[in-house]
Amino acid sequence: MAGNDLGRLIEAFDRLAANGFKLGAEWEAVHEICQNHEGEQVFDWGHALCHRVEGDDWNAGYWYRRAGKTMGEGTIAEEWTAMRTELSEKL
Repeated sequence: MAGNDLGRLIEAFDRLAANGFKLGAEWEAVHEICQNHEGEQVFDWGHALCHRVEGDDWNAGYWYRRAGKTMGEGTIAEEWTAMRTELSEKL
């Protein structure tokens, strides 16, 4: 796993969060980073949350399974807070 890209993922998700988790350039940046690391669990988890933001729960579910995670029942912001903590520990 590329540590630099993990840092980039966290930064991209922070920008997405600051924008209210709306689709647009910030979402595209997160999605691209995750796609570039398909098959790496932390990026697959990011991919899952990315599709949850998009409102595509079926696709999100696929990526949650690939990441070994389950879709959170809380808000997207709450999930991002928990995910950010876990990802930051991996840097």
